[in-house]
Amino acid sequence: MDSEYNGSIRVEILAREDCPNRGMALVVVERAVDETGVPAEIEEIEVTSDEDAEELRALGSPTVLVDGRDVDPEPLYSDFSADDRIYRTSRGPSGWPEAEWIRDALLR
Repeated sequence: MDSEYNGSIRVEILAREDCPNRGMALVVVERAVDETGVPAEIEEIEVTSDEDAEELRALGSPTVLVDGRDVDPEPLYSDFSADDRIYRTSRGPSGWPEAEWIRDALLR
């Protein structure tokens, strides 16, 4: 964990500026942080290319990382990409991760 985060958990939302699911990913992350009460620093990081995605370890847009780890327990993709991401969730295909995955990652 980086010392700049003062003991907080680092949550990164990696997404293109024009990603249609970027806003919902942020809402779900903020809600999960509020529900757990875990001190967390949320940072939105823009992904502009597949090269950015590889450097940042984004499996698509949006990708949510908690302390550098993808919250999706079983990602559909293995290649880093700036393309739209689809998550396999209990409610079917979705453009953002399950709140439960984010809560679990925060509480690890």
